[in-house]
Amino acid sequence: MIGVSTNIFLFLSLMHNQSLESPYDLIFKNIARYIELTADEKELYKSFLKEGSAKRKEFVMLPGEITKYEYFVTKGCLKVYSLDRNGVEHVSMFAIEDYWTGDMASFMTQQPSTYFIKALEDSEFLMINKENFEQLFQEIPKFERFYRNLYQSSLVNYIRRTNQGIALTAEERYEIFLSRYPHVANRITQKDLAAYLGITPEFLSMIRSRMSKR
Repeated sequence: MIGVSTNIFLFLSLMHNQSLESPYDLIFKNIARYIELTADEKELYKSFLKEGSAKRKEFVMLPGEITKYEYFVTKGCLKVYSLDRNGVEHVSMFAIEDYWTGDMASFMTQQPSTYFIKALEDSEFLMINKENFEQLFQEIPKFERFYRNLYQSSLVNYIRRTNQGIALTAEERYEIFLSRYPHVANRITQKDLAAYLGITPEFLSMIRSRMSKR
C-alpha cells in the first residue's frame, strides 16, 4: 500500500481493528499510538470532526474537485484510484476500518485532485476540513507530532511499494499483498486487486492458478 507521492498523500494506519467500538473510540486508539490526549483534548478534537458515509459504489471524491476533507474510515472499504489517458484504472490504495486516506496535495494546496475515492462497501468515516485541520495545530500542538509520524509511515510505505514495483515480479508483489493485508484481500474483487498490482485480471488469475498447484 502506498504512502505519499507528488500528487497524493495517503494516510495509512499501522494495524487493523475489527472490534465493535464507536467511531470515536477507534480514532482515539489510532491517535494513541503516537500521542496521549486528555479528556478535554479529546472533546475538542471531536468538535473538529464531521461524520460522513457513502453507499456501495458511491463516490466520495472525484477528479477535478478540490479535496475538502481528510478521511478516517470507521466502517467499510474505500478505493482510491486514478485513470490514465487510455482509461485504465490504477488503484493507489484500499482504505478499510482504522485507515486514513485522502489527497493531501489537493487538501493542502487547494488545487483540483486527480483521484477518485469510491466506496466498495457501505462505508462510514470521520472527516476533518482544512480550516479545522489548521486550527487543530494551534489548539493542540502535539497533533503536529501525530501527523508527522503518519507522514513518515506513509512515505516509507510508498518507497517500499515503488521499489517492489521495480524489483519484484507480479507474483511476488501479490504474495506480499496477501501477507501484509489479508484482511483487505478478501473484501475486494480480482479486478480491483489487479489494478492495484498493475496487472490484468487475467494475469492475476494465472498467478492464482499457479500458486494453488504448488
